[in-house]
Amino acid sequence: MLELCKFRAAAVQTAPVFLDTAATVEKAVRLIAEAAGNGARLVAFPEVFISAYPYWSWIGDPVQGSNWFERLARSAITIPGPEISRIAEAAAQHRINVVIGANERSPSSIGTIFNTVVVISEEGRILGRHRKLVPTWAEKLSWAPGDASALRVHDTSIGPLGVLACGENTNTLARFALIAQGELVHVASYISLPVAPPDYDMAEAIKVRAAAHSFEGKLFTVVSCSTVSDEIIQMLEADYPNARERLTRRNSAFSGFIGPDGRVIGEPLIDEEGSAYAEIDLGRCIQPRQMHDIAGQYNRFDIFDLRVNRNPLRAAKFDDTADEQARNEKESEEPGNE
Repeated sequence: MLELCKFRAAAVQTAPVFLDTAATVEKAVRLIAEAAGNGARLVAFPEVFISAYPYWSWIGDPVQGSNWFERLARSAITIPGPEISRIAEAAAQHRINVVIGANERSPSSIGTIFNTVVVISEEGRILGRHRKLVPTWAEKLSWAPGDASALRVHDTSIGPLGVLACGENTNTLARFALIAQGELVHVASYISLPVAPPDYDMAEAIKVRAAAHSFEGKLFTVVSCSTVSDEIIQMLEADYPNARERLTRRNSAFSGFIGPDGRVIGEPLIDEEGSAYAEIDLGRCIQPRQMHDIAGQYNRFDIFDLRVNRNPLRAAKFDDTADEQARNEKESEEPGNE
């Protein structure tokens, strides 16, 4: 008999301790405990919550932003590493699944950073490390493109869970790749972006994207968006006098929950700091699929063919076959190896 999970989820809407990795990790640990204390079995954190979004790329020129990029690179973390281990310990301690964004430094280059979303099980295991496939617009000054090696749906205690970061929730093929793997819970991590064009309602745009994915996939979407704290603005004002003007526009952040019919569940958070909560019943994903199951009977796989390259991308491939063969021959010639 098919049994689907019912659970409580939390979506965090807050700012990191800007460019302070250790302090942000401890803030995340406190919020994990708070969410679990309120009965949540899943808590979602914003995009690159550990521990900064590069707002300077939107309010100044690339030369101005170079020193800020260095600060971002120095504050970035490795995965696995001590910071994620601390988050994982909190997840295991409180028996809660955690999705959190981070600036991840490349293990092979100190100047390459990825926008990464980490999925951690309630046992404290790192299930996935998804690197944003395409940085959006000015983000290309900070982050390298990721690959699809972790474009996967994870088997968790609350059900099949997938993640995408911010603008890649607009990528129809990336979203379908998750739906095709049986995704029932989708976490979409965002940042507050007040510097969008004047006629662009960022909060509404986030909601529309989440509703589209939920309605098309007949699944639940959990949206977690950051806020722009006064601390962030004050730090940037030292180099960018226009920082406050550019980073304080309202309707720039949306966090909350969308059901499989595309409608908002509960009360979302718009701009304000806090955590939103919702009761999720994955059983509600069944009936809508009788009409539209785009990963099943409502598709034509004889016509459409999506192929996803999930091989990890590497800077170089090293073939050590000859060296290994030489070592083996040398060892065979040594006394005592006849």
